[in-house]
This record gives sequence, C-alpha cells and structure tokens, in this order.
Amino acid sequence: MSAEDLLCALGNFTGTESYFRHTHRTLLTDGVQYLASKAQCYWLMDVIASHLPVVPTDEYFCIATLERNGEGAHFELVNDVPATRYYATQEIAWTDFPLQKIKLYCSQAGDQWVIMLPSEY
Repeated sequence: MSAEDLLCALGNFTGTESYFRHTHRTLLTDGVQYLASKAQCYWLMDVIASHLPVVPTDEYFCIATLERNGEGAHFELVNDVPATRYYATQEIAWTDFPLQKIKLYCSQAGDQWVIMLPSEY
C-alpha cells in the first residue's frame, strides 16, 4: 500500500468501534489496528508498548511519534502539556515504514493503555 493511499485511508477513522489487544496492558483502536496491519508495523506497537511503563501513573495521556531519517527512524514518547516532557526516545536502525512521520495518541484507561490515531481521540 502506498503512503498516499495509507494516509487517505487513515483519515477515515474517527472514534473506534472495537479494541484489539496487543499486549496484556495495551489495546489498539480500529485505526491503529488498520495501520499496523496494512503498514506491517506491529513492531511499532511493540516499541510504544515497551516504553509506556515509564510514563508516571498520574499522567493519562502521551504522544508517540515516529519520524523516518534515511533508512532508519527516530521514536519519541512525550507529554506536551503544559511543557514538553520526554519519557522515552529510541533510534530505529532500519525500517520500511511507508510514512515519513506518524503521530499516535496513547491514553490510559484504568491499568491499560489505548493507542489511537489523533482522529480517533
């Protein structure tokens, strides 16, 4: 699937009807499940899920960003309200992720995290 087609399809997701368990404490929305399946990037969901435990328990929302740089990518998990706080960064040595950049929201729901597209928030 081309990057243009993927972006177009992702723009159609608003809200979610279903949640998909990724790990025992991580759920994916319809849109993120679609992204992971079509872009073959379940590895990105693993990266996000692996860093969520460092988010303080009183924080209920954070933003995960992946930006390609050459053959690799730079990952960040931040809370940008009221001022940017970095929870985690990771360099990805190689990726075939089709988009130049993706931003995903992570929202805490009890003892679980839900990863969603911004349009699904």
